[in-house]
Amino acid sequence: MRHRVQVETPRGPAWLDTDPPIGPVTSLLVLGHGAGGGVDAPDLVALRDAAVPAGVLVVRVTQPYRVAGRRAPAPAGHLDEAWTAVLAELRRIHPAVPALLVGGRSSGARVACRTARAVGASGVVALAFPLHPPGRPERSRAAELDTGLPTLVVNGDRDPFGVPDAGPPVRVVVRPGERHDLRGDPTGTAAVVVDWLHARGWADRPGDGPADRP
Repeated sequence: MRHRVQVETPRGPAWLDTDPPIGPVTSLLVLGHGAGGGVDAPDLVALRDAAVPAGVLVVRVTQPYRVAGRRAPAPAGHLDEAWTAVLAELRRIHPAVPALLVGGRSSGARVACRTARAVGASGVVALAFPLHPPGRPERSRAAELDTGLPTLVVNGDRDPFGVPDAGPPVRVVVRPGERHDLRGDPTGTAAVVVDWLHARGWADRPGDGPADRP
């Protein structure tokens, strides 16, 4: 069951929507939203729904500008500052989680990548990573994916923001027929992420939690 709390950051209050698994926690996955959207985007909700039964503690973060009712995103530095403060608080609240994973969709994925090392993340999940502004491939943001951490990118093949190239340690999964919103098959997108988490030991397979193991 979702539990929402408010956390103060240097850029104003943020909201944390926390969904814990029933049994032991295999990892903590913190997700950010897109620039003009929120944490109830279909891909984020589907990932929450798939990850929690797999033993993942999922926290979706609403940035302060959205809490304040603004749609226009804050500057990148402000987003990173607020996100870093939220992650510090989550580290305090959950000091014993086996692994901290960060991610989100679009703008949230960029924030997670830019700050992953600083917050002590073990890996990154980037949904609909916006490689460049539409029609401007020369303005590539590929460098933001260069965190040195295991990273999963899931993009649609019709995304006008482009699709990043794969390369160690970045895995790129391209979803046929999907655009930037990843609304076509959010359940399938979530399954891709949970399979990747499981392969790295950061999630159980659904129905294979600790209570079901021999």
